[in-house]
Amino acid sequence: MTTIDFSRVILYLLVLFVLAWPLGLYMARIYEGRSVFWDRVGRPLERLVYWFCEIRPDDEMDWKGYALAAVSLNVVGMLAVYALQRLQGVLPLNPLGLGGVSPGVALNTAISFASNTNWQAYGGESTMSFATQMLALTVQNFLSAATGMAVLAALIRGLSRRETRHLGNFWVDCTRSVTHILLPLSVLLAVLLMAQGVPQTFQGSVTARLLDPVTYDKPVVDGNGAPRLDAAGKPMTESAVAAEQKIALGPVASQEAVKQLGTNGGGFFNANSSHPFENPTPLSNFLEVLAILLIPAALCITFGRMVRDTRQGVAVLATMTILFALFLFPCLAAERAGNPRLAALGVDASTVDAPLAAAKPGGNMEGKEMRFGVVDSALWATATTAASNGSVNSMHDSFTPLGGLFPMLLMQLGEVVFGGVGSGLYGMLVFAIVAVFVAGLMVGRTPEYLGKKIEAFEMKMAALVILIPPFLVLCGAAVAVATGARTAISNPGAHGFSEILYAFSSMGNNNGSAFAGLAADRPYYAWAGAFAMFVARYWLIVPTLALAGSLAGKKSIPTGAGTLSTHTPLFVGLLVAVVLTVGALTFIPALALGPVVEHLMLPQ
Repeated sequence: MTTIDFSRVILYLLVLFVLAWPLGLYMARIYEGRSVFWDRVGRPLERLVYWFCEIRPDDEMDWKGYALAAVSLNVVGMLAVYALQRLQGVLPLNPLGLGGVSPGVALNTAISFASNTNWQAYGGESTMSFATQMLALTVQNFLSAATGMAVLAALIRGLSRRETRHLGNFWVDCTRSVTHILLPLSVLLAVLLMAQGVPQTFQGSVTARLLDPVTYDKPVVDGNGAPRLDAAGKPMTESAVAAEQKIALGPVASQEAVKQLGTNGGGFFNANSSHPFENPTPLSNFLEVLAILLIPAALCITFGRMVRDTRQGVAVLATMTILFALFLFPCLAAERAGNPRLAALGVDASTVDAPLAAAKPGGNMEGKEMRFGVVDSALWATATTAASNGSVNSMHDSFTPLGGLFPMLLMQLGEVVFGGVGSGLYGMLVFAIVAVFVAGLMVGRTPEYLGKKIEAFEMKMAALVILIPPFLVLCGAAVAVATGARTAISNPGAHGFSEILYAFSSMGNNNGSAFAGLAADRPYYAWAGAFAMFVARYWLIVPTLALAGSLAGKKSIPTGAGTLSTHTPLFVGLLVAVVLTVGALTFIPALALGPVVEHLMLPQ
């Protein structure tokens, strides 16, 4: 890895932290109901939503009411997305005349976008109409992200409030997340992306003339569209020349903006953010990968401000950053080293020749865009799997075995290294509670976190949050390997196992990125994936809110000489160790059967 590579990563992190600090303070004011500069636009929108939905903003909820509201909104959203997909063939805003989506894929997609997973078992431009893309998928990009942010706000109140059963009002938190945070940021980013060439139009497609026409065999059909057969019963063909190509367009920039800011990841096009219409330039690439981690990083500052101790938020942010770096730099080094098989043939792809630096990025360039190269591809792969974003600007299936291992393991840690907006931080706070519990066991003292005793109920809820995703991932992958579902992989052996393990790691942790090479629209993956995404989202939200409700009802414990400081480098190190230990103990055996053994089988 070169000095320039290192400098680009450091520059990215510096810009991220500089922007995260004021945004985090701004979001704290939003969730505390204080005035902000956006009120002239945001407050009227907020009051309009309250009036239309008959919401009483002053009515606070206990954890059960908060959980019921969150789950009910998402279930209604799932049903709406499912219906729009099935009926899109008869709905307007369908210039390409696309028919209804099949039931299995429609259900998988509905749960995927409602749960903030945005796993795509379909090709966007060839499957979804403009109406479905905007009314179903883009709307859910806002609501699923706002749900995670609202649940985080409730957990923070549980940590900061004393002897109460009230955690706020879900409808208020969700509405403010959209009107005051996601909407203005998405508008700003969409405008910047349009300036870089990302289309925003209702035009279905544009026709381009080919510089080199292609001759091909076209099937001969009758008046009903059925193929004609020759005397031997084989389909008849005739020679044809393709002199032009239709290129799909659509309202891309608006979906692209909230897709990244809300850690959604669902692309308008099948190629996602490697498509030149979703991500045309190096500047658009930087803006989008910055947007992926911006809100998750800023929420750490929001957390510190809302619990009245900014050091707590900085400690959590430092933990996430250390874990991010521990996976980013090895991934980048593995990809920069190049393909070992090529090295065995005497091809040196690990360095950049100075005279050809602009045309020869060096490293493993298979499955990567020339305009991004190894560094931006590895940075994106790590950021999108650290956050539960799921968008891609390169083909993860083409990464080296070790290069693909690190993004996969980042998901398997539970999507707590930045993670999804809201969900990543509340997952990391659950790990923090486990860390203080472990520390309490070591010194023989009742564990405390932010002045609250951590007792049996809290540990049971924390255990559910941490253990449910690994259970879904390992069981889903095991069933796929043990049954005929393994025929959906395009590569045999260890790499094929990695494709299956990556898919369930993505769905079982609400990430949404794909290793590729897997026929994800097969019935098993559509239905089992839908189940995994639903459980991984809502069976974690409910125990998280139960934990918040329990903490809110506790008394405050004065800090004493034996109290573990949770803002120090020592605690940051302990929290990093706990997160890595849980991931290692759970997934190293499975990873040994996939990317590890594949790496050992390569020429050394």
